[in-house]
Amino acid sequence: MARPGMTSPDLTTEIRALQKRIDELERKPVPQTLYDQYPSIEWAAIGRGKVSGWSSCGVANVTGLKYDRVECKFITDRILRGRSEAEVRLAAFRHSYTSQYKECISASDSYRIAGAADGSRVLGVGKFRWIHGIQFGWDYTDADDAIYTIELQHQYPSGQDMKADAARQMFGYNKLDSSADSQWTRDIISDGSNSWAPALKPSSGGSVPTYGWVTVQDDAWDGSYNISNMHYCVGMDQERLPGATTNGWFWYTGAGSDGTGVYRARAADITESYFRQ
Repeated sequence: MARPGMTSPDLTTEIRALQKRIDELERKPVPQTLYDQYPSIEWAAIGRGKVSGWSSCGVANVTGLKYDRVECKFITDRILRGRSEAEVRLAAFRHSYTSQYKECISASDSYRIAGAADGSRVLGVGKFRWIHGIQFGWDYTDADDAIYTIELQHQYPSGQDMKADAARQMFGYNKLDSSADSQWTRDIISDGSNSWAPALKPSSGGSVPTYGWVTVQDDAWDGSYNISNMHYCVGMDQERLPGATTNGWFWYTGAGSDGTGVYRARAADITESYFRQ
């Protein structure tokens, strides 16, 4: 008689697969909507201006979640060492029904992304795995009227300001594009001797036309680093995310081959200043 697992098709394997499928069906949740809902987000890393304290660039509504650990992914750009470095963390917030402000209830450690040592511009990829500490959906009580979010937050390191690139300028007359061209001809803005004289009154009379240094390059970098929204924020069980911790497991690429461009900045601290809206 053939040993189990040695025949094709293998009846023992098929029975196990069938039992696994039955177990999955028994645990299948009751659908709350007719269709699955997958929120769409902007993929690109967006320039983030400086805000006092932590500011969120990605928000996931996790009210009624089922798992105690999450994984999220994001990308960065224009992280340049010594000029536009960033600090990032994950934080959980309670949004009260009675107040418009949110309250930070837990946070991961803060990580500083300094960029490559040679100052080169590299597209970076970051990933957090974190045990968030929010109560489960089945732990809610009638008295708990809050909404909960997990947010990817960023801030400029202390003492570092945005430093914009210098823009190209030219010296000359300028006007709004809505002004008629006929009012700005050479004859009108000439001093009468067929030469340009911005400091003199035009030969036709009237005031001196607007002149001076005019910026002609309007796409100069404003000095802000770029961080995307969370490409996903997904809850998983311990088997899928064994490395998640309450302090947060963090992985990042784009900080140079030696890896010195990213490091743990501070331990988790929910009392640090953050944008409360």
